[in-house]
Amino acid sequence: MSQTDVLVDAEEEHGSVLRCRGIWRWVVIGLTLAGVAITISQVFYWNPFGSGMLRNTFLYFVLACFLPIVFLAFPMRPAQHDRVPWYDALIAAVALAVPAWFGLNAENIINEGWDYGGPTTALVASFVLWAVVLEALRRTAGLVVTLIAGAFSVYPLFASQMPLDFLTGIQFDLEGTARMHAMGVDSILGLPLQTAAGILVGFLLFGVVLQSVGGGAFFHDLAQSMLGTRRGGSAKVAVVSSASMGMMSGSAVSNVLTTGPLTIPAMKRSGFSGEYAAGVEATASSGGSITPPIMGTAAFLMVSFVGVPYSEIALAAAIPALLYYIGIFTQVDAYSARRGLRGLKRSELPRFFTTLLHGWPYVTALAALTFLLVVYRREAQAPFIIAAALLVYTMLRPTDRLGPRGVADVVFKAGRTIGEILGIIAGVGLIIGGLSMTGVSLSLARELVSAVGGSVVLILIAGAVTSFVLGMGMTVSAVYVLLAIVMAPALVTLGIDPIAAHLFVIYWATVSYITPPVALASFAAAGIAGTKPMKTSLTAMRLGMVKYVIPFCFAANPALVAQGTASEIAVTLVFAIVGVFVMACAFEGYAIGLERHLHPVTRIIGVPAGALILAPEVTSSLIGLAVVVVLAVVTKVLPPRDGTPRKEADAPDAEPNPADAVTAS
Repeated sequence: MSQTDVLVDAEEEHGSVLRCRGIWRWVVIGLTLAGVAITISQVFYWNPFGSGMLRNTFLYFVLACFLPIVFLAFPMRPAQHDRVPWYDALIAAVALAVPAWFGLNAENIINEGWDYGGPTTALVASFVLWAVVLEALRRTAGLVVTLIAGAFSVYPLFASQMPLDFLTGIQFDLEGTARMHAMGVDSILGLPLQTAAGILVGFLLFGVVLQSVGGGAFFHDLAQSMLGTRRGGSAKVAVVSSASMGMMSGSAVSNVLTTGPLTIPAMKRSGFSGEYAAGVEATASSGGSITPPIMGTAAFLMVSFVGVPYSEIALAAAIPALLYYIGIFTQVDAYSARRGLRGLKRSELPRFFTTLLHGWPYVTALAALTFLLVVYRREAQAPFIIAAALLVYTMLRPTDRLGPRGVADVVFKAGRTIGEILGIIAGVGLIIGGLSMTGVSLSLARELVSAVGGSVVLILIAGAVTSFVLGMGMTVSAVYVLLAIVMAPALVTLGIDPIAAHLFVIYWATVSYITPPVALASFAAAGIAGTKPMKTSLTAMRLGMVKYVIPFCFAANPALVAQGTASEIAVTLVFAIVGVFVMACAFEGYAIGLERHLHPVTRIIGVPAGALILAPEVTSSLIGLAVVVVLAVVTKVLPPRDGTPRKEADAPDAEPNPADAVTAS
């Protein structure tokens, strides 16, 4: 895959704006407002028309509002960015009419069993919806995901003829398959869409609102004011700001393409090599989808598969995400110390308290969202409440108000984002439908456990490899849905905590963003930095080393995903932080605190010692800690390998040293 391929994503939003001009822009805005209104009515139990909607009625109406946006905003071919051709408008009309017709007949579908037999009109509409959903998936997720979903969707036609016993299931004819996909409760209308319509729409809306009203710029300025003067401050700012932006966007590539043009040149000017700057941006951006409180689409799908509130999933993901960014941050600090890279002058940076004062609405919004999630557990209502409050504030604030045009832009962006995700989710539902209606999903996990002989280690390795390989060609949410049916139940069967098992799949699905041969986030960052993609990917892999290690750790020790007593979680967290810190220093070859360059032998020993500290058993952690203490003493006693340590690296008022910049580059 070329750099041009991954940079196409950067042009999609611009292309959507070009396509959706004039009347089409207002069509998207109108559909978005209708979809949000329907969702709000359902999650707040308002029932403005006197009675509540059936669940399938609600899901069909949500599809009717957001599925047409896919065909208006995403072209059939990449070159069609300047207009909406007649056939896209026609498909959009069909994508509106067919789900709306199903929604109006939802009660008949249930009472008369249309998913098994019904009027001819329903059968024809089922085939049309099946085709429309697959085409929406192709436009939003790509051809590879569509081929996989398409293969699973027609699998019931051949289920009884499969050569392998564990793939043999109940066979359906073509008409029955179409009915089950369109009107059954386990396919297009299955758990992914139920979760997306009930919870994810609100969080996607909140993320777009927060970013559109200045949240992204605020978090970048706040990171600058806090970290800009420290050694390697420009890279540390990139880590924090990219993580913050990633929580709002949930997409690693779009995050790189949004923040990268600002952070990568700043890092290069500060003395970081192009590969390192691009690696920092790619690695930090790919962590946004696993960082609470907003996270990515797959985390919301866990709500239905695991059967726990989203607040519990966000809490479980907090420690691994913290360790991930501690690993990046420590490596950046060690690299900066080793290269003598200083921070920026205080006069060049925004003031902390001034920035915090001006950005209080964004901090308050995140705090209020967290409060509503954790204390009141209103995961469906909370994002709508906070998004509405943010919009009202930005429309009434004394300066830089958000006028009618700005509100329209926010609604348009929200509609495009929600339409894209729901297009993917509805298509991915076909995978569940194909496995569920044949009954094969019940046997796959059992057969997988039998194939590995009940070995936890083997099944974790198999899960990691499978997630990574699928992640190279599929979206994280698509990989998660598939493996949540097959892999996660097998992990749970072997005694792994359910939340840890599902997070394991998500973590390894996101690894492909920075790991060759695809490495979309790394390639996108390399395109901005003008560096070699593969070299950039290898740097990103080193910076993101925690993502490769920590899933195995929390699979073996659920305290790392907040499953255990407070004391167990606290002790495990302390050991984990120390282990990540040691490994990061060893990778970069510099001992932070001792301010000494590490001998190659010390680095080689330090990596497994840090891994031992991370290990789930206290004995192994103590052994690793003892090894690290010995290494620290030896490093401190021996003469410095590269001269006197540069203690002036944190010099907030010093001018950057051009010689250091030349050396680093």
